[in-house]
Amino acid sequence: MSSDTATLSKSHEHWTGKVGFILSTAGSAIGLGSLWRFPYIAGQNGGGAFVILYLLFTFIIGVPVFLAELTLGRKTQKSSLAGYSKLTKPSSNWRLLGWVNILTCALILSFYGVVSGWCLSYTLMSLNQFSLGKSPEQIREVFTILSSSPGISLLWFALFLIINGGIINSGIRKGIEHWSKILMPALFIILIAMFFYSITLSGFGEAVRFVFYPDFSKLSGGSVLNALGMAFFTLSVGLGILITYGSYMRPKENIPYNGFWITLMTVFVSLMAALTIFPIVFTYGMEPTAGSGLVFQTLPIIFAKIPAGLLISTVFFALLLFAALTSTISLLEVLVANILENYSWSRAKATTFSTLLIFIIGIPSALAGSKALFPTWSAIYGKDFFSTVDYLTASWLMPLSGLCVTILAGWKLKKCVMIDEFSMGTNNKWLGPLWYFLLKWLAPLAVIVVILQEAGILKFN
Repeated sequence: MSSDTATLSKSHEHWTGKVGFILSTAGSAIGLGSLWRFPYIAGQNGGGAFVILYLLFTFIIGVPVFLAELTLGRKTQKSSLAGYSKLTKPSSNWRLLGWVNILTCALILSFYGVVSGWCLSYTLMSLNQFSLGKSPEQIREVFTILSSSPGISLLWFALFLIINGGIINSGIRKGIEHWSKILMPALFIILIAMFFYSITLSGFGEAVRFVFYPDFSKLSGGSVLNALGMAFFTLSVGLGILITYGSYMRPKENIPYNGFWITLMTVFVSLMAALTIFPIVFTYGMEPTAGSGLVFQTLPIIFAKIPAGLLISTVFFALLLFAALTSTISLLEVLVANILENYSWSRAKATTFSTLLIFIIGIPSALAGSKALFPTWSAIYGKDFFSTVDYLTASWLMPLSGLCVTILAGWKLKKCVMIDEFSMGTNNKWLGPLWYFLLKWLAPLAVIVVILQEAGILKFN
């Protein structure tokens, strides 16, 4: 370790060990993206064909960029703003990529926190047996009432952000790592229990065919971009999270090994979520293309019909809440870490400022359902404010940021520097050249082709 790195290590907090890092980083990837977003996006894009594209993009594009961001973070021991400046000239334009990462994190957390607030609300609603005595139409209408109630949406959004701020304020070891070690095992236990319940349902076979049998006629150019965005979304690529978390790694930790397990965990949870939700949907004759309301409108109707529905509903929404927390704390940490490295602020002050900032930015998303703010937004932009931010971040900002990372790591920085840093801590030295080839050639080419297809410059059927 260089003297510079050693000096940084004294003032820069690190993970206590491999388990804490893997669970924390996997937690940042495994969130509502896997449990809420993946099932309904897969449902809207034809099921099996979309899943195949998602898996393909995850391993040939997402993973190389994922590993590159961890490598850059560990090498610089800095978050995105200071890290990109350290890797290049401080006056270079690469620092702008750090600002894009911060903007993307803030935008995602602003609408993600709203959805997470709904999860918090539905957990309490399930305990209160909100569906008791209601017809399917009335149960479905509850979500419409919730999402269109400005005061209630803001209340749950604020409470969820306060919980995040409390965790982040405790630091890396006592905050993020401590709670990830609690929340991630709990998440896996609940998800596996829900999965075994879904196996017993008559619609399980149909769900397996829907998720794994590809019908490519249902795909469009937009589906391809959605699959790329989902691969980046579920791996937390293009956000600065991985550079920040990589900066908390020690020099001898095995990046390929850790990255492999984190990726497997992320893909496993995404597929398990689909195989947990769709059997319930098919068993009770619901539509898998229900959209973002699939979790909040369709499933509660089903929970009201089945034995032990109160228990299953409460457990399911607690699962969503845990998943939300594991990822939102990483988004908030990006903002806090960059403030700490660039300004002489305490962690408490940086956390309070970041939490308040996200709440202010998230107000339009929280009020999108009620149209209390920007009532003509949908008429002008084709989507409400909430959906606009979702689409902009997942389908454009994250892939473009990921593309910039491939250019920086694969073309701007020296090959030997990147491979040496990547290979430090592993005995499988052959992985370095393979990873670098995918990062430099295949990943950027694939991202460019997908973006050009969505922009209408290239046209594939």
